Amino acid sequence: MLSSKQRSFLRALGNNIDPIILIGKEGISEGIIKQADEALEAREIVKASVLKNSLIDARSACEEICEATSADPVQVIGNKFVIYRKSKEKPSIQLP
Repeated sequence: MLSSKQRSFLRALGNNIDPIILIGKEGISEGIIKQADEALEAREIVKASVLKNSLIDARSACEEICEATSADPVQVIGNKFVIYRKSKEKPSIQLP
């Protein structure tokens, strides 16, 4: 679980990255979960975007992906959200 100071630090990092996961009308599929899991391992912090034609909202998508990948939610704004999980192989983000 992240402290408010850690979440604030990660939010600042998340502002500068582009969404690499796009959730469309199919919603959260196995492929999306796998993509999120691999991206979290490689980058630790990932931004995702929920497209307008999706049947799921950003908050629900964030919760579902976090649960499936054991990640922590950092921020949900509009149709985008940021998640974080410490890398098992080579952690690169030093949390305060």
